Amino acid sequence: MYTSFVAALFLVAGASSALAGTLDEDRTRGDIHGLFEIRDAAVQFMAAENAKNGTSWQVLEPNRKILVTKCAVALRVQWVPKSHGLTGPNVAVSCAKTVKPTIQDKWKVFVPIAKGPVAHK
Repeated sequence: MYTSFVAALFLVAGASSALAGTLDEDRTRGDIHGLFEIRDAAVQFMAAENAKNGTSWQVLEPNRKILVTKCAVALRVQWVPKSHGLTGPNVAVSCAKTVKPTIQDKWKVFVPIAKGPVAHK
């Protein structure tokens, strides 16, 4: 009985990941907002930040276990303050209103950022 419970738990936890083998395949579908589009919003934000500040931050992958409801409005991206206590720099990709009124009527996904090679001016 314990073995079947553990197997069922892994099936539920891996359902989102099973639908997409890579982040590029985890696109928005049905009522689920894809991690690809969430990361893409972070990449666009970071490109603008790098151009403005002469930096070379690179966007990493968001946690692949995250599952959020499809967003009905444009995604917003901003730096996560250090006061949030995260282990490294992150940006927050947020949705102010989801397509269906559910418990999750808005959401925020933290996407980690890493320093890339030194930018040349």
